[in-house]
Amino acid sequence: MTMPNTVILYVRNPLASAAFYRELLAAEPVETSPTFVMFALKNGMMLGLWSRFTAEPLPQAPAGGGELLFTVSNHADVEERYTAWGARGLTMIQKPTRLDFGYSFVAIDPDGHRLRVVSPGEA
Repeated sequence: MTMPNTVILYVRNPLASAAFYRELLAAEPVETSPTFVMFALKNGMMLGLWSRFTAEPLPQAPAGGGELLFTVSNHADVEERYTAWGARGLTMIQKPTRLDFGYSFVAIDPDGHRLRVVSPGEA
């Protein structure tokens, strides 16, 4: 069976979004053009940033309808990432909170895509 291995985010400006994700992920893109940027992540996942104005068919949904999830080891790692991302100017839409599935916070990228950091099982 074929398994999904790539997430595509529709963005206003792929090159500007690439600069944001380059720093956030500490990774360099493997493909770059004015309308599309691709990152190959160490865990095998691919992250694509496609211009919402040139994607075919054009996307209908606004950003924020899903999340990129970053799993960390423990409560302290959640707090550390929250502080570090806040210091870098990321907009936080949820402070570190205990939820049914773990301890978590949510930030957003420049296009409004949700970025959740969670330590599973530490609810």
